[in-house]
Amino acid sequence: MALLNEDRLFPAEEKVRTIARRLYAEIRNLPIVSPHGHTQAEWFARNEPFPDPVALFVQPDHYVFRMLYSQGVSLEDLEIGRTQIAEPRKVWRTFASHYHLFRGTPTRLWLDFAFQELFGLDERLSTSTADHYYETIERGLATAEFLPRALYDRFRIEVLATTDSPLDSLANHAAIRDSGWAGRIVPAFRPDPVVDPSLPDFRKNVQALGEIAGEDTATWPGYLSALAARRQFFKTLGAVSTDHGHPTAQTADLSEAEAARLFELVVAGTADAAQEELFRAQMLTEMARMSLDDGLVMQIHPGSARNHNQQIFARYGSNMGSDIPAPINFVEALRPLLARFGNEPRLTIILFTLDESTYSRELAPLAGHYPCLRLGPPWWFHDSPEGMKRFHAQVLETGGFYNTVGFNDDTRALLSIPARHDVARRMDAGFLARLVAGQRIDEDEAVELARELTYGLVKKAYRL
Repeated sequence: MALLNEDRLFPAEEKVRTIARRLYAEIRNLPIVSPHGHTQAEWFARNEPFPDPVALFVQPDHYVFRMLYSQGVSLEDLEIGRTQIAEPRKVWRTFASHYHLFRGTPTRLWLDFAFQELFGLDERLSTSTADHYYETIERGLATAEFLPRALYDRFRIEVLATTDSPLDSLANHAAIRDSGWAGRIVPAFRPDPVVDPSLPDFRKNVQALGEIAGEDTATWPGYLSALAARRQFFKTLGAVSTDHGHPTAQTADLSEAEAARLFELVVAGTADAAQEELFRAQMLTEMARMSLDDGLVMQIHPGSARNHNQQIFARYGSNMGSDIPAPINFVEALRPLLARFGNEPRLTIILFTLDESTYSRELAPLAGHYPCLRLGPPWWFHDSPEGMKRFHAQVLETGGFYNTVGFNDDTRALLSIPARHDVARRMDAGFLARLVAGQRIDEDEAVELARELTYGLVKKAYRL
């Protein structure tokens, strides 16, 4: 018995489902373009086997371990944070005995896809099948077809972006380039460590930025020059975008003198919370200006109250599944940046949000007017079947399809990439099928739109 039904996620009504099947057939095998994610370039540079099923499915995926943690499974029992897992089979059995927690979630869809399509497993994961799963996956990982580069090719990935600090040497990206392998793994410039004064190591990071770039980052002009230089370095290794994870979408457009005085405060460590927020706001505008100069696409995804669980953060650091969505204002927050650059068609700014209430009220109207703005897909907690439905329903009226940018998988778990894209393709096919069945578009238009949502829009938006 298969884990997945071939008609999964399609509309229940037979007439609409039949149309969805036809649309999905047109897009199911298109290449994957993944311009925003958090897989590790080191995997592809070294091209070594993944050590065990836990390192592949549990350890890198906060969707998995945050659910287990919410039900009382300790991160210690899952050996989260360890570079080498001491008892992987024990961790796997713990995961398997709690697999029922994922019923109805997108995580279950992603995991079952990988179990069935990649390893041929057809019994549900449970306590009784845990060892069979573990041994089947372990055998697979020992073969050449499960090496990272082989998986990249098997998944029909055309381009895969990582997310990297401006302080990163990008040595793994250089190694991939120099290896002669044809896979396209590109970095994305994530300047948060050197533009967010609230981070503990901000001042040290700014100094390190100057040393790497050969600029005096104790001065405002030197600091900006260092950032511009690092952006150019990222471009030499294939970068096409920047990525900004600010607490809010606030922007500012200070005079040169005002910005320089504010910079002096933040690098001295004497800025208060309001001044730190103003500095982040100014830096979004500075990054937009730099994008006009160097052509990098700008991604802004505010609205995450990061590291909400301070005990977990203190012990394990960031990205441990305790980031929580928070309300965001875009209309007024983006006004200073848009007043300066909003009418510039050479600039592309992709807006993401965790605050779904902004879709129809703010984001769709903004992107439906300003030439520089595009809407990122349902992101993070909403990259799910229901989240995708809500996104389409709220954005289409004002923003249309062509002011969106396709789908981003935004994952740290390599094997979930094709599963996530398959979910998105099925949901797009179902949504378009309803438009066809309702006589709102013709089926030939739906086929064209399906291909654009899967492949065309993302390539255009990210200039790939």
